[in-house]
Amino acid sequence: MQMSKRIAAVALSLFMATTTMAADIKVGVSMAQFDDNWLTYLRESMARKAKDEGVQLQFEDARSDVVKQLNQVQSFVSQKVDAIIVNPVDTAATRNITEAATKAGIPLVYVNRRPDEENLPKGMVTVTSNDLEAGRLQMQYLADKMGGKGNLVIMLGDLANNSTHNRTKGVKEVLAKYPEIKVVEEQTANYMRDKGMDLMSNWLLSGKEFDAVSSNNDEMAIGAAMALQQAGKAKGSVLIGGVDGTPDGLAAVKRGMLAASVFQDAKGQADGAVEAAVKLAKKEPVEQNVWIPYELITPENVDSFQSRIKH
Repeated sequence: MQMSKRIAAVALSLFMATTTMAADIKVGVSMAQFDDNWLTYLRESMARKAKDEGVQLQFEDARSDVVKQLNQVQSFVSQKVDAIIVNPVDTAATRNITEAATKAGIPLVYVNRRPDEENLPKGMVTVTSNDLEAGRLQMQYLADKMGGKGNLVIMLGDLANNSTHNRTKGVKEVLAKYPEIKVVEEQTANYMRDKGMDLMSNWLLSGKEFDAVSSNNDEMAIGAAMALQQAGKAKGSVLIGGVDGTPDGLAAVKRGMLAASVFQDAKGQADGAVEAAVKLAKKEPVEQNVWIPYELITPENVDSFQSRIKH
């Protein structure tokens, strides 16, 4: 009896030590921007995961400013946080961030947007999804629905991010198999709904004729659908594909505004980023490249994705 009490006491003390250690972990998080819909879901999911883990997160909004983001990381270094999570403003401008964290010996996790840097040093982790896969899934679905022929317009996201280039590259890899599908326009709407709406309106006013829209995200896709609706186009007469699977995107697929989207798992990326930061802070082993898969969303399976999003 005495022995079992001693074992229970040791187990309790170990549990309390582990819990205290988790609660003592402080992580600085710099987000590219707070007012992006999908990034808001990512941020909220990170906050929930941190609460579950007993980890303290300090969020900062870089407001799409590379210099501001670097200053935020340097501030985290000065505060001697246990780990840093960065959602990069510009994937081609992360070297100074990496160097600041490396020099300070503070673990760094890049989430959602993978840096262009080829060889990240030890103690750096990326938690992302393969954007080439998103483009391929979206375009293959559109190509099948188009019967392998017709005119296509492409709405590009933020040109400072490799997610835009890789999603578009994935689209064009599929298009290479369909010589009868012609790209008649390709312009940026910066991942924003209002800009997507304006761009589509401009294309319609210029007399462009097209059968489908490949959009780098749901927000631009919804803007395109709204502009087509205002122009008197019948719902579904132009096939529109998005990426992200936001609640608004899922609702648009369900209503027939979008033909399809591609699910980017905000909770999966958030959980992966917080878990990686905690493991690095505790000096535990972690995969350097954590990949969260994309999944195709269609009218047939959209309900299953709605049940997976808890925002």
